[in-house]
Amino acid sequence: MVAELTKCIRTNLDCADLCETTGRILSRHTGYDANLTRATLEACRTACASCADECEKHTMHEHCAVCAAACRRCEDACAALLATL
Repeated sequence: MVAELTKCIRTNLDCADLCETTGRILSRHTGYDANLTRATLEACRTACASCADECEKHTMHEHCAVCAAACRRCEDACAALLATL
């Protein structure tokens, strides 16, 4: 069913890349740039929301349901962290 899930797969990969980058930036033990951190978290939150929205269209596939739930948790975590900046 790859043809039906092309957009979903692309969105998953884009989201994974942004999540990895965000994690790397946030885990550095040096000073941080608040503007860059905020922009990175916003991008990650947006990617997670888009990914969850797309995966929720395909919940008949168990992996899409799991992905959507994980993306919503990450979206919430980014929003919570943004609220502290």
